[in-house]
Amino acid sequence: MVVPLEISLLKSFMAVVRQGSISAAALQVGRTQSAVSAQMKRLEQIVDGEVFHRTGSGVSPTKLGERLAVHAQQILALHDDAISDLSGDGLQGAVSFGCPEDYLDIFIPQILDRFAVEHPAVEIEIKCAPSSELKSMLHRRKIDVALLSAPIELIKKEILRTVKLVWIANGQSPSILRNDAVPLALSAPNTLDHKLACDAMQSAGRPYRIAFAASSLTGLWAIARSGHAISVVTDTAVPSDLSVICDSLPSLPEVGIYLDRASENRDDVLAEFCRVVSEVVGKEC
Repeated sequence: MVVPLEISLLKSFMAVVRQGSISAAALQVGRTQSAVSAQMKRLEQIVDGEVFHRTGSGVSPTKLGERLAVHAQQILALHDDAISDLSGDGLQGAVSFGCPEDYLDIFIPQILDRFAVEHPAVEIEIKCAPSSELKSMLHRRKIDVALLSAPIELIKKEILRTVKLVWIANGQSPSILRNDAVPLALSAPNTLDHKLACDAMQSAGRPYRIAFAASSLTGLWAIARSGHAISVVTDTAVPSDLSVICDSLPSLPEVGIYLDRASENRDDVLAEFCRVVSEVVGKEC
């Protein structure tokens, strides 16, 4: 006898996939940790196999779990569409959205003003990370959609806007520019701004050293304010008390901003959210 996949099981399952933790998923779905654990055991009995690898740091989907996640997203999307259509209460469901920190202040308030006001029943979860991490999260279906940055020539999707990377410091001509090797404060080596900054310095033959590393935009701002290093951010993320260095360092390139989804499956909630994000980010482009 075929045992049906209950909506509640699939909702909890996708919460665990996205959170990477049963305890965090339990908070999201409003159940106890033991209840969600029991649901995952029940789900494994139904599909006749393990859906998660369990480690000391959390859980991640097995190959079977990844296959189940594809079907679960489709089923939950259709379920939410049906409820929305039949109830007449507008869009319902959830969207997990990834966004680099550089774009939070400039885009997120406008996106929420547009989408959350029109569709108050939709739950929006925002995860902030560099584009390289967001790509991995999309691949593992931990988020539904993400705003990403990449060199313009490498983007295969519609470019919503271009932004320029800039050098920032606590003045336009800081004394550290006269050092034998310019001290830089950069984000992680796998991030786009780190790579492009190093490439620019190397191409110009300008000696430099990575003096500081910071995992957040506020950390880069703080180091730049200290006067001990020069940092790199997008021109959308330069605070008013810091200066853009225009002439003393090699020019940095423009990068493109685009939207990517974990799945192209039809989902009215996700389609509407993507439409709003594209309009907000592409405005005045």
